[in-house]
Amino acid sequence: MPVFSDDLLYSREHVWVRVDGDFATIGITDYAQEKLGEVLSVELPEIESEIERDEPFGTIESAEKSVAELISPVSGDVVTVNEDIDDDVGIINSDPQDTGWLIVVEMKDLDELDDLLDAKGYHDFVLQEGEVD
Repeated sequence: MPVFSDDLLYSREHVWVRVDGDFATIGITDYAQEKLGEVLSVELPEIESEIERDEPFGTIESAEKSVAELISPVSGDVVTVNEDIDDDVGIINSDPQDTGWLIVVEMKDLDELDDLLDAKGYHDFVLQEGEVD
């Protein structure tokens, strides 16, 4: 059963956001990592790259040989990339909503957060997809 944390916001593209002022830490949801299976590699943007909401900011490849696009829930400039993933991509599977975070973005428009789901809303969304009890 995936974990749905009350301190996060969620996108319908299975990405979470932890907000700290104008900064958004972004990662894939526990549900997404369960669906992907063992993560083999991740392609992330460079620091100072600009990303746009609803546009891909990277890709994630799993052992099932599927490559999924990572869709950004917010627009802004990438200020940090999780370099620990370079050493151990497995942390995305073992701790996707904490140490397995992907990037930190300085957001351009905080109103974009209004379109994201809280933990209950995301859980209900996943239920509608028929994937979780």
